[in-house]
Parts: sequence; C-alpha cells; structure tokens
Amino acid sequence: MRSNVVTIPVVRLQGMIASGGSSLRPTLSLASTAGLIEKAFAMKDAPAVAFSINSPGGSPVQSRLIYKRIRDLAREKNKHVYVFVEDVAASGGYMISLAGDEIVADPSSIVGSIGVVSAGFGFTELIKKIGVERRVHTAGNNKAVLDPFRPERKEDVERLKELQLEVHDTFIDMVKERRGAKLKDDGELFTGLFWSGKKGLELGLIDSLGDMRSFLKARYGEKTQLKLVTQPRGLLSRGFGLFGSRNASGLAGEAVHAALDAAEERAIWGRFGL
Repeated sequence: MRSNVVTIPVVRLQGMIASGGSSLRPTLSLASTAGLIEKAFAMKDAPAVAFSINSPGGSPVQSRLIYKRIRDLAREKNKHVYVFVEDVAASGGYMISLAGDEIVADPSSIVGSIGVVSAGFGFTELIKKIGVERRVHTAGNNKAVLDPFRPERKEDVERLKELQLEVHDTFIDMVKERRGAKLKDDGELFTGLFWSGKKGLELGLIDSLGDMRSFLKARYGEKTQLKLVTQPRGLLSRGFGLFGSRNASGLAGEAVHAALDAAEERAIWGRFGL
C-alpha cells in the first residue's frame, strides 16, 4: 500500500567549516560529516539525497573534502543530489553546495563569496607598551612568517597572497566545472562578493528558488517523505566516559578555546548580516 511513497534522506550541514572542533564548538569537517553522508547514500530505495546547507565557510580543504565525498558517493550509488541553501552558503559553504546536481535557495538566502581570506592581528605595539620582549629562534629563515608579535614583512604578505591565489584558482575551477554554461558572464562573479538567492539565480550560482519540502514534493509527489539523517549519540559523545565525567581542567581549557573561536565565528557570520 505504501510502495508509491518516496523517502528522501536529508543531511543538515550547519556551521563553520574547520578541522577539529569540540563538544562545545562543533564544526563541519570530513571527520564530523562522513558518517552522516555515507548513511544517507546507503538508503537503497531513495532516488536522491538532499543536503540542507547553512554555512559562512571556513577551511577550503575541509570544504573540498566534504564536496568530494558527496560527489564520489553520488556516482557510486547513482543518486541525484539536491542542495538546499538556508540562511547562507558562502565561501566554503558554497563550495560544498557545488556537490549538488541542483542547488535551490530561498530568495533571501546569501550565496557566493567565491574568494579566499586570511585574517589575524598585530600585537607589536601592545607588547612594547607592556614591556614584553619577543624572542623567536628558528632553523630556517621563514619559520616565523607572519608572526603577530613581530612587524609585518612585505615578502611574507606577498608569499601569503601567492598561496591565496592558488586556492582561489582551485575554487574558481570547481565553480566553472560544476556550473558550466549556467554561469552568467559577470566580472564580479569571482571577486568574493556575495548575493541574495534571487540574484544568485540570475548569475547562475543556483538553479531555482524555493524550499526543500515544497520542491521535493513537487518533484516526487505529494506523498514524498523527508527522513533526517542523524548521528547516534552514546555516552562518549555526550562528554562522559565509562568511568565518570571528563577532567575539570580539560573542560575549562576547552571552554576558553571555544569562547575565542565563537567570537571569531560570530564575526564571520556577521559579514553576511546574520
């Protein structure tokens, strides 16, 4: 009686993209998402897999690894991939979105930001004021490149920009390969700018406007069911081992790092008005 019901597995990818992460500050990485992705593609009767993405970006390496795992499994399992953008799929978040055979976004979603950024702080004047002497000893002239406690050197910045251009070229190649003739010939497309979903459609960055539920029901029928793929949670994943709670000092240190990372993450989300 239910043979005509189509079930589509759904994977939610939300947050900053970075290796590592913690229980206090989870991040998107291949390690944290591979299980969910593989579980979704393992549903034999599902004709497709849907991904809901809400990310301002982060590590280009982890972004590409997640993208590649999705595409590899899509080919291996012969399944269509739909990507649905929530608030934002920018920078690395958009790179992951390229794994979709079709990308759907809300008219007010933010998409794009096809560029590379590196940010940091300079503390040279601060350590002078508080009377601290910076001592750095290296084997290799370039081991202290871009040290925030030393004056910035022109050659260090030039080297960083060379690396950024290489990563940017890889990103551009991915966009052109996946979006192809759909892309509009616009000089600002690869400058790091970002746009609303509505403008992204005009530029060819996405395929259509809409939401996941309505889109998939229109594609596969009103009886279509969406099944959220989740990671099983055990005692260890909750932060407790078999012999009690984690060390208090370890938790405190993790909390401090999480707070600093959260401030940086808040600044990145803030770039997109979120």
